[in-house]
Amino acid sequence: MRAIRRIVLAAPLLLAGCGSLNRLSEVGHPPELSKSADPTKEASYRPMTMPMPASQTAAPQIGSLWRTGSRAFFKDQRAAQVGDLLTVLVNATDTADVKNATTASRTGADSMGVPNLLGLESALPHLLPGASAASLLSTTSTNSNNGTGEIKRADTVTLRLAGVVTQVLPNGNLVVAARQEMLVNSELRQLLVTGVVRPQDIASDNTVTHDRMAEARIAYGGRGQLTDLQTARWGQQIVDILAPF
Repeated sequence: MRAIRRIVLAAPLLLAGCGSLNRLSEVGHPPELSKSADPTKEASYRPMTMPMPASQTAAPQIGSLWRTGSRAFFKDQRAAQVGDLLTVLVNATDTADVKNATTASRTGADSMGVPNLLGLESALPHLLPGASAASLLSTTSTNSNNGTGEIKRADTVTLRLAGVVTQVLPNGNLVVAARQEMLVNSELRQLLVTGVVRPQDIASDNTVTHDRMAEARIAYGGRGQLTDLQTARWGQQIVDILAPF
């Protein structure tokens, strides 16, 4: 019994996990910014692989000033190698307006009688007082259903942040990771954009828009006092998930 009690008492702490411990460690002072580091050294980092075309070796051009694969005669200042920087522009606007209405109705009526049944219909009143052979059974039914639904959503995200090329794929495409953190009045805002970019889609000012990024992942969130106030407690979240009613 003591072991069971210990498990029951320890369950809330286990359910709270590291999130509660981190919040307790930040009591009395704002959240700390994470250290600037190489994103490829993180435990969660995984090199990206994408379908690649067959490699082709370019034939040398003797006496030519144009190098195969080059985009200009002069040095290109745009990002092209691992470690190069470029600016990612995110301007996403998402709206949805869905309406649905359903109306259904049904009415039914049935009646049955036996006016003549080998002369036995005269004996029916003696067996069932008040019954009549002409109307033995009569049923009616009515069913109606009305339903309405409406969804309205509007999301707008506008970001501009610098990223670093973490990988150059065999076909020349660049894997980009952009991260940024801002600490304002005990509220830590975290921005994250990752994806694959074609060198041709990088503008002359070394910027690329989010709609030109394949496998794009965009995250805008944070943690702090305001986020805590807007987040339901873990106990309430568990009750909302497990409550059958």
